[in-house]
Amino acid sequence: MELDGCPFPDDRLYDLEHEVWWREEGDGTARLGVLASLAAFAGPFRELRFREGTKDLAAGRSVATVESVRFTGAVRVPVDAHVIERNERLVARPRLLNDAPYDEGWVARLRPARPGDRGPFLASIEASRAALEATIHARRIRCWPRTPELEMVEIGLECSAILAKLDEEIARRAPGEALLLVTDDATSPIEMVRWTDRTGHRVLAERREGPLYQFLVAKVADPRPRRPRA
Repeated sequence: MELDGCPFPDDRLYDLEHEVWWREEGDGTARLGVLASLAAFAGPFRELRFREGTKDLAAGRSVATVESVRFTGAVRVPVDAHVIERNERLVARPRLLNDAPYDEGWVARLRPARPGDRGPFLASIEASRAALEATIHARRIRCWPRTPELEMVEIGLECSAILAKLDEEIARRAPGEALLLVTDDATSPIEMVRWTDRTGHRVLAERREGPLYQFLVAKVADPRPRRPRA
């Protein structure tokens, strides 16, 4: 299921109190991770630290803490559980929480203290939908195919000036990084097509909300500009 651009796979349960997902495995264990909506709200994660000490955790206790430029919080378990495995890749690459929250970005594998226990927090996506939609709306969360490193909000400028600033910002970025450009210039949809032709960089997604146009732009490692369209 997708809610306002945020994915929520049907094959797992959701704990909205702690903003984590829980996928039961066939061997009696379960994997734990953070919601895509939380990752979009937090922005690029910069650090993940696993909790040291006991591996037996009561429901609501943290298995790790995460930090981004605008968010610091804990990854909490929804039921009493024993930690079987931690995804150590996240220590070196916390951005996996943003880029692949339901796959490579899983946080821990656990064994519930009571087999099949779902506690008071876990529910299906169908049962969680209304509350998730309310949270996404209240926080003004917008999920994108890639989490932007920077949001460029350019209001009241002509597109030529905006694109000059975009060129400068793209030049400073590493290949694969993405920027979110927000503008109120009505010509921007056409000008962004011309920009991709001129630079060879990509617009991964675009959206319009009222008078505002939003473009998720990614820097290409080997850009190949095309001739301007007739």
